[in-house]
Amino acid sequence: MKKIIVGVTGASGTIYAIALLQALQARSDVETHLVLSAWAQKNLALETTLTLTDVKSLADFNYSERDQGAKIASGSFLNDGMIVVPASMKTVAGIACGFADNLIGRAADVALKERRKLIIVPRETPLSTIHLENLLKLSRLGAQIIPPIPAFYNQPKTINDIVNHTTMKLLDAVGISTDISPRWQGD
Repeated sequence: MKKIIVGVTGASGTIYAIALLQALQARSDVETHLVLSAWAQKNLALETTLTLTDVKSLADFNYSERDQGAKIASGSFLNDGMIVVPASMKTVAGIACGFADNLIGRAADVALKERRKLIIVPRETPLSTIHLENLLKLSRLGAQIIPPIPAFYNQPKTINDIVNHTTMKLLDAVGISTDISPRWQGD
């Protein structure tokens, strides 16, 4: 069974986290470990009609961002990767500097030190030089940066089509096969 950690931060784009959690929940071969920051919870209320209980029910395990003693805070917790979606620039900066002041930052720090998959989904525009330098540093440290930039070769018709394409990319990054979005078939 694959074990995936999902960290949801206060950047706009909670819809990406929800779509990812729904796709992971649909898989019987995946166990999910979810951490929502306080600002992620605020954005959930601002951006969706879902409740915190609704979102937490999409994961197998839930942790408080303040729970530095959670099992996902240790390198001895074997997992197949962590996805931070959406990733605020505060969180990106914290991870890039090793400032693990909450469970999302600590679990990401563990992913880096253990050389496990760490996928960052930055949600900010425009990006400042500081943002770009932090993202570059994370890339150099082994994190994969997957901004939620839509593709149009698949001719999306809805917001869900666009979100599903990003979700497919995230699942690909942790080695989970899916067909929730059309793939490029060549011209």
